[in-house]
Amino acid sequence: MNVLRSLISLSAITFFSKILGFIRDSLIAYTFGASGLTDSFFLAFKIPNLFRRIFSEGFFLQTFVPVLLEYKHFYSIKRIQELISNALGFIVFILSIFTIFGILFASKIIFIISPGLKQSTFKFYLTVLMFKIIFPYIFFVSLGSFISSILNSWNYFFIPAFSSILFNVNIIIFILFFSSYFHVSILSLAWATSLGGLIQLIYQIPFLKKIDMLVFPKFDIKNLRFQNVSKRTMIVIIGVFVSQISIIMNTISASFLVSGSISWIYYSDRLIEFISGILGVSLGTILLPLFSTKSSHISKQENCKLLDWALRIGCLIAIPSSIALFILSKIVIIVLFQYGNFSIFDVFMTKNILMFYSIGLIPLILVKIILPKFYSNNDFTSPLIISIFVLIITQFMNIVFLPYFQHNSFALSSSISSWINFFLLYWISINKKYFSPESGWTIFLGKIFVSVVFMSCILYLNLFFFSNWSTGTIFFKLSKLMLVCCISGCSYFIMLFILGLRIYHFSLILKKK
Repeated sequence: MNVLRSLISLSAITFFSKILGFIRDSLIAYTFGASGLTDSFFLAFKIPNLFRRIFSEGFFLQTFVPVLLEYKHFYSIKRIQELISNALGFIVFILSIFTIFGILFASKIIFIISPGLKQSTFKFYLTVLMFKIIFPYIFFVSLGSFISSILNSWNYFFIPAFSSILFNVNIIIFILFFSSYFHVSILSLAWATSLGGLIQLIYQIPFLKKIDMLVFPKFDIKNLRFQNVSKRTMIVIIGVFVSQISIIMNTISASFLVSGSISWIYYSDRLIEFISGILGVSLGTILLPLFSTKSSHISKQENCKLLDWALRIGCLIAIPSSIALFILSKIVIIVLFQYGNFSIFDVFMTKNILMFYSIGLIPLILVKIILPKFYSNNDFTSPLIISIFVLIITQFMNIVFLPYFQHNSFALSSSISSWINFFLLYWISINKKYFSPESGWTIFLGKIFVSVVFMSCILYLNLFFFSNWSTGTIFFKLSKLMLVCCISGCSYFIMLFILGLRIYHFSLILKKK
């Protein structure tokens, strides 16, 4: 298997999806700005999106996929279908209860996560209304993620990745053509979100039929193998939930800050997710099936070599991306979001948050690469303990930073905690012999450092010639930004080439044991 080719293919479709996501967010910024209305939407969407991550990254990625891969290689199709049917029945049951609970107690949930909204009655009730509309999104998108995990296990990476494109297109259509039909126009985003989740689910169902894994849900508690899966599920979900608690606590704190704070945090966070999603998530999706040595038949030596390769790819892209994003933070916000109701004040506020977030981009990507190694070794406890420790450290830093940095404190503490998280995971992976780094890392990082310094000089030189970013159409400004990024990016890779790095050094073909 040529891993680099698979990574490029998946990253390409993810890149296109993220571009559509930016178009979506630019339209939201243009239409609604960074106001109390957008704060209400992003708050209403935050909790459903948080639990989507818990279900997809908890049950599906960490618990179900390794077992499914084992079944795929060692058991008959009928046994695999029984496993999927039982898992599907369990998920539908849990999600149904959870969705009903969320809708019935929407006002209490919103009050808990955003007590500051009580200061504005209209804003509070608007957030509760959108929360009720959006909450079924959890049910639809979680089932869609379950199907995605099955398709990924059959190496159908392209199909699940494409489903997010449909989601973004759906929201863009609603903003452009249906917003005016709602008495409060931003309600269109809430309905579009739930519909988008349903579209993602329906789109993937025919492909399950293609691999003969389309089954009816059934929950057989006597299925001993599934009992083992369900026992591990709770500790895994707790681990993922702990890692997301900071988001909830940050939301509670941000609800007391100046109106627009939640929106500024959202827009800057989207830019970080753009880069981490293209590389980190794509690598994590590909690596988990390969790391499962028991099911993939890859030797232990090749397994360590695979992680070393992935970390080098991560550093190769994440380091220059982090530096470039820090330097271009203001320009990127102007080009992507400063239209319509998104003011120059919003630009400065979002830019400051983005600069702090960019500091933690490198470990954010590397953590997504190294975590699957723990899951494939059935080690869920180590990431859980580290997550709890990092959560405590993060909230302590928030308390210390908040009086001085206000809404920027969340990004700063998040970046610092990301570095702590990565170094702890890296240290434990070596101590537990999950990973043994190959030789040549010092020279490799030295070449990246020299190339990044050269790239930064070229970048600042470009910004000297392209100084006015506030005038012109979005397409003109995007063209200028892409030109600057291309010139700077080429200078980075040219210097790497001069220093001796070649593409074939990263072409990894795995051999079976």
